[in-house]
Amino acid sequence: MSSDNVQTEDNLGVGPMEGGRRRIDRVLADDYLTALAELSIEDLRDLRRDAEQEEADLSYLRRMLQGRLDIIRAERHRRTSGDGGSIIDQLAQILADGPAAPPHGMGRHITVEPSRVDEHRRRVEQVVADVGLSDVTHLSDVELSDALARIETYEQAVSSTRRSVQQVVDACTAEVGRRYQSGEASVDDLLTDPTSA
Repeated sequence: MSSDNVQTEDNLGVGPMEGGRRRIDRVLADDYLTALAELSIEDLRDLRRDAEQEEADLSYLRRMLQGRLDIIRAERHRRTSGDGGSIIDQLAQILADGPAAPPHGMGRHITVEPSRVDEHRRRVEQVVADVGLSDVTHLSDVELSDALARIETYEQAVSSTRRSVQQVVDACTAEVGRRYQSGEASVDDLLTDPTSA
């Protein structure tokens, strides 16, 4: 594969772009965590909220991709097992069973809802359209394998970016915690500011 065809987080539109204006560009910019200790507690919480929102959006996108992967894997299994049933008949079970791969996430509780649901749906629809995945039953085995590989690559890029964002959230959370432990911030402040959880 030539270097022109190597797929990275950047050329998949998932990773940050240097100097970009999107939230992901800001959250993963080299200077985002610079001088955390000097920021006001409000500014620190704002940074953390932005990172948490980006994590929620990436998690949503990742779940959508994993659902598509589950459908492709189920179709491959149906073909190799000789099961004559319809993939459509199995769809509810496929999507309800969860991802085929064992979970390896950080077991995080996300407290915000995805903010760009329509954008993420369009992005997944574009990936699915690019691999001709509107009806997996009409794809050849080779096309199905190619589709699986492309969507797996995209899901891996999303997962990698998400892990980077989680590290930013963790750094902000650790600084907030440090301030409470050292007495620089007071729990009483939380009681007076309902948005600062």
